[in-house]
Amino acid sequence: MSSSSQQVLSLYRRLIRESQKFSAYNYRSYALRRVRSSFRENMEVRNQKHLEQLLIRGRESLSLIMRQVCVGQMYGAQKMVVEK
Repeated sequence: MSSSSQQVLSLYRRLIRESQKFSAYNYRSYALRRVRSSFRENMEVRNQKHLEQLLIRGRESLSLIMRQVCVGQMYGAQKMVVEK
């Protein structure tokens, strides 16, 4: 496995793990769905320059998700019926 493949896989795992930390069901399901669909869309990218741009965008998304999870944990949210 090449180093870029390892970076992509690592970023994917971190995005999934962080998205699962959302306390609100709607945010959590949206984030997970968005991460998975984005990675599926770009699964066939082989151009190294384009891949680097996607990795940068993914890291920015990860930091955004981490901030939002932190803010969301400051405010308690009741569980929805679908979560119980």
